[in-house]
Amino acid sequence: MAIELNQIWDFPIKEFHPFPKAKLGVGAHDMLGVEAKELGMTRALLMTTGLRGSGIIEELIGKIEYQGVDVVLFDQVESNPKDYNVMDAAALYQSEKCDGIISVGGGSSHDAAKGARMVIAHDGRNINEFEGFSKATNKENPKHIAVSTTAGTGSETSWAYVITDTSDMNNPHKWVAFDDTCLVDLAMDDPLLYYPCPEHFTAFCGFDVLAHASEPYVSRLDFAPSLGNAKYAIELIAKHLRTAVYDPRNLEARTGMMHAQYISAQAFNSGGLGLVHSLSHAVSAFYDSHHGLNNAIALPRVWEYNLPSRFERYAEIAALLGVDTSKMTTVQAADAAVEEAIRLSKDLGIPDNFGQLSTNSYEKNRMNTGKYEGRGEGIDTSEKQIRAIAEHMMGDWCTPGNPRESTVESLIPMVTHAFTGSY
Repeated sequence: MAIELNQIWDFPIKEFHPFPKAKLGVGAHDMLGVEAKELGMTRALLMTTGLRGSGIIEELIGKIEYQGVDVVLFDQVESNPKDYNVMDAAALYQSEKCDGIISVGGGSSHDAAKGARMVIAHDGRNINEFEGFSKATNKENPKHIAVSTTAGTGSETSWAYVITDTSDMNNPHKWVAFDDTCLVDLAMDDPLLYYPCPEHFTAFCGFDVLAHASEPYVSRLDFAPSLGNAKYAIELIAKHLRTAVYDPRNLEARTGMMHAQYISAQAFNSGGLGLVHSLSHAVSAFYDSHHGLNNAIALPRVWEYNLPSRFERYAEIAALLGVDTSKMTTVQAADAAVEEAIRLSKDLGIPDNFGQLSTNSYEKNRMNTGKYEGRGEGIDTSEKQIRAIAEHMMGDWCTPGNPRESTVESLIPMVTHAFTGSY
């Protein structure tokens, strides 16, 4: 009997996905207007979230308009961008006769902009039709510059974007799309723009970076070109995240986290993600809680869940995080990685579990607002809700990359601990 390749390897052929052009470093954002003009923009839709009053948007608009490029502002993108955010932005782009998009902020702004470009390129098709892999049929879409103001998402350099489908609020669904046509034309990361990022958001976003670095390092894909970036990003996080949180104008720390964000996204761009993101997506689908915060709560639990399948890799992660593992066995060192993740979580003031989240957990919290109004001040920790979270995770596009095989039943103890347990 002939043996099929997929009976030997889960991923016999692995894809490497491209990265966009980028400008990284102090003063990069000063070039925004010049770069927009060089891309041929004459009227740009600027998409952003909650940066009103920070001065960043006003400054950037000035730099763009100085080069003769008109700006139409769309500042209605929400955290965990919703399908209607994308559709509204696309409609404004068309009605204002724009010819390019500039997104400013974190992953929400960049992901919503990627989605809007897809809608525009496909004659107004609903964004929810693009879930999954390579759904674009038109390879040409509006030019896009992504300017980051947080060190977290890495969306400015990845082929992925994440949108929440709100068409059925009884069954909210946060989904991932992967498409090479969504790559931005220029990524722009300037650590000076990270200075105003609040302490807790810096911490949340930093855990997003750690998830982006660690998940491809233990991924089932085991993609060699991603491993070096993943390892170095973890070292950068260990060195700089605490300082970036508590000394926000420390240029070395902000620059270190800028590089960690960028290269960790390049690691998962082809190396895959896993259950940290699947759990985070599920919780924000139901409650609209912050993605990075969700990752922070999920990460130690998922690492512990995955240990039996990747002891050696987690042992290496412990050393990358600065743990002296020289006198430990591999299993002891792997356990130490989980303990170090917990220590980092406590140092940065991350809540113990999802059950502790409420509408006043952090600044600019959108839980129980908008389409989520009526879901309560906190998170439901009932068995029914935990099962619904586990079921959402099993349908997430990040789950296949997780190193340990999962079922709803195997996930429930881990999810339960994330909802009600503490370390």
